[in-house]
Amino acid sequence: MSSVQFSAGFPVRADEDDTETEGNGIRAAMMAKFLEARTVMLFGGVDQKLAERVSMQLLYLDHLSNEPIKLMINSPGGHVESGDTIHDLIGYISSPVAVIGTGWVASIATHIFLSVPPEQRFCLPNTRFLIHQPSGGAGGKASDIAIQAQEIVKMRERIARKIAEATGQTYEKVLKDIDRDFWMGTQEAKDYGILGTVVKHSSEVKV
Repeated sequence: MSSVQFSAGFPVRADEDDTETEGNGIRAAMMAKFLEARTVMLFGGVDQKLAERVSMQLLYLDHLSNEPIKLMINSPGGHVESGDTIHDLIGYISSPVAVIGTGWVASIATHIFLSVPPEQRFCLPNTRFLIHQPSGGAGGKASDIAIQAQEIVKMRERIARKIAEATGQTYEKVLKDIDRDFWMGTQEAKDYGILGTVVKHSSEVKV
């Protein structure tokens, strides 16, 4: 079970099963400070829990005003539909969003990164990017395995089309590139059309 707590007037998701500790309180206070600066942190694996928190904070900030929001991303990827929620919500809200990659932006996290126009895509100097096809462990009856395989193929084609639309690459090239893990440094990501600008300081992020 989960609940929403408010720290300094800002929503912070908390698990009811978590033991209240000084460390949790400090973390909640820090998250509230980030939100005061209209900054949302997307760190770690993408799952339903993270999608809920990030979506809640984006919607709350958009409710407060339509000033720009900064979304910091450091993620190995994760659950595709959870990533889809964040990706689509960024386009749904009225506030412009700048995405800022750091560390690594991989798999479905790259999909989230591509939710904004190129001029709103930033990263810090040592960021790496990864695109690849979705994967899944099929199990159960043979008919169910066949359905799951079909859905993975549909998902692969959908993700490839989204990458192509966001980068200017052809659909055929993207399909070929994501057949295996396709890693890129900052210059490679910029050449591919994923990255807009490499920044070293927050003052360089303009929306």
